[in-house]
Amino acid sequence: MTDLDFMAEAYLEAQKARDAGEVPVGAVIVKDGVVIARGYNHPIGKHDPTAHAEIVALRAAAELLGNYRLPGCELFVTLEPCMMCAGAMMHARLARVVYGASDPKTGVCGSVLNLFEQDKLNHHTSLSAGVMAAECSLLLKNFFASRRAALAEKKKQALISVDENSQTQNA
Repeated sequence: MTDLDFMAEAYLEAQKARDAGEVPVGAVIVKDGVVIARGYNHPIGKHDPTAHAEIVALRAAAELLGNYRLPGCELFVTLEPCMMCAGAMMHARLARVVYGASDPKTGVCGSVLNLFEQDKLNHHTSLSAGVMAAECSLLLKNFFASRRAALAEKKKQALISVDENSQTQNA
């Protein structure tokens, strides 16, 4: 399988997050060319700020392998990792991280900074960026557009309700 194939698997996980009303980010961990763990965002549903797709996948892989270190493993994720996730990836000693869409607000694999290039840190994971970037970005953009539209509709309905109550009271 190729990077594109593995990112397509991560994308399927991101769709699960979207379907659950969570920010659509998905991840898979690969060892020796085989997906060994999957994860998708669900911090809202789990009431857990650490329930990012990457962390969920890292936990599943560590459990499967019986080791918190994951040497030789690669992580594919649809969105550039944040600082928390990148730190966990370094502690896991991943060989490689591949991501789809860049995150100009919280991404630490080159957007805001590149945590993996810090010389003082003791582990340096290889990075690849932009695999299925357009598809991953569109999934996120559509998700947030849908949420903004739903919020606008809710506000509109609230205004209509207030207006109707006002008219009833004036009659």
